[in-house]
Amino acid sequence: MHAIRPFLEACARQGARILAISIFIGLAVPPLAGLFRDVVTITVAGLMTLVLLRVDFSQVLAWLRRPLLIAALLAWLLLGCPILAYAAASFLPISPGFAAGLVVLATGCAATSSPAFARLVGLDGDVAFVVSILSTFLVPFTAPPMALGLMNIDLALSLGGLMTRLALLVGLPMALSLVLRRIIPAPALAREARAIDGMVVLLVAAYGVGVMDGVLALFMASPLHVLSGVALAFGGCLGLNLATALAFSAAGPRLSLAAGLLSGNRNMALYLAVLPQETAPDILLFLTLCQFPLFLSPFLLGPVYRRLRRG
Repeated sequence: MHAIRPFLEACARQGARILAISIFIGLAVPPLAGLFRDVVTITVAGLMTLVLLRVDFSQVLAWLRRPLLIAALLAWLLLGCPILAYAAASFLPISPGFAAGLVVLATGCAATSSPAFARLVGLDGDVAFVVSILSTFLVPFTAPPMALGLMNIDLALSLGGLMTRLALLVGLPMALSLVLRRIIPAPALAREARAIDGMVVLLVAAYGVGVMDGVLALFMASPLHVLSGVALAFGGCLGLNLATALAFSAAGPRLSLAAGLLSGNRNMALYLAVLPQETAPDILLFLTLCQFPLFLSPFLLGPVYRRLRRG
């Protein structure tokens, strides 16, 4: 670790740029995307392990002293937003697969990068941190019933099958991170924190490259279809962001904008890692295209958040 620490720390500092570039590398170099696509599930599991290794659970427990606020945010993100997305998809002139993908997007947990982004632009990073972690733990139990039960979306998996796969992809990294915490002394973890963040950036970049496998070919075959999916992905993420910020506006701009950020930045990696290839192609395509707003949002929304917070 000592020999490559400067490199990993540099990756952490340049994380936003590396992530933005990775998806375009995946598009531009299909053989590389195909190579990384074969290890997407393992990459996501490793990513989850490192992210949970960096979690300060005492901070999570401290915020549980404000249970009503945290419960309201979680209920809105994991239950309210899917219903809102379902209602919107019912009125939009889009393909059934894209409509289902929009709902699946809204069932996802908050992206683990959201707290860092929130702090970067001066929003409530503590609340963002707690909600992103708790939503990750809850999503195996909330997303399958919302997507498969209430919405009746065909993901080529049974309700129990999807819950089991999501639970394993969250639970096993959680268990491994706890074992690593017992093995590695806390001071050593603290010293290597920035290097671990760099490893997270590299794993997310590898995922970003791999998940773009086949997208360029689809674009060449049907450019309007793919571009409409990109537009819907941006519209869905920004729409969830705006709706959530308005729903929690009474809590003040710092918290409401952080809540919106959480809602608009959902972790689709979990779904792409567990959904079988038999899932409707448009659903998988839409979830893949959602990486564009997620990976590019630090560049696109950073100035907007700073201006809104000052206003």
